[in-house]
This record gives sequence, C-alpha cells and structure tokens, in this order.
Amino acid sequence: MSFCLETYLQKSDDYNILISRAGFKQCAQLIEENSREIVYVNPGEKILGARIIGIPPIPIGLNEKKGTIILPYTKPCYGTAAVEIPVEPEEMEKIKAAARK
Repeated sequence: MSFCLETYLQKSDDYNILISRAGFKQCAQLIEENSREIVYVNPGEKILGARIIGIPPIPIGLNEKKGTIILPYTKPCYGTAAVEIPVEPEEMEKIKAAARK
C-alpha cells in the first residue's frame, strides 16, 4: 500500500528533516554522505505518492536496518529539504524497482 508523502508530512511527527531551505545539490550531497545504500531515480519518478523534482540523477538513501529512507523533497518557494522517513519494506522495494538501471 502506497501513501501520499505530502499528507504524511502534514499529519505525522515521525520524520526527521536533516536540512531545509537548501539547494538541491546540497541536499543530494547530504543524502549521499549519510546513507547506508543509495539508489538513483529520474526526475518525475513517483516516490511515496510524490513526484521527485531535481537534477538527475536524484539520490534516495535507503537504510533497511532502520527502516527509513532519505529523499530530497522540493516545494516551490521553500527550496529543497532532505527528509528521513520510516517506510514499510514494500515501499523500499518499490523505490529499488524505480531506480535507474
């Protein structure tokens, strides 16, 4: 079962904003430096109900041990944030399937 990232961030306290109001490159670097495993997706790929915006390739950090991912989340007028959120194993598999080959 998939969920909407926008709704999740509005209704839950179960996430961690690692950096906010930053540039995309700065967020991508933070994700690459702080993730156990990284997959790269193309812009426009739908991850957790939201289309990912950014400069390709877009890194998504995976931590299966913690059950979390770190992704860049861009909102117009607010810039980009790197957000760590818990996900179900099925969602992590969907993200891996969406990765660039």
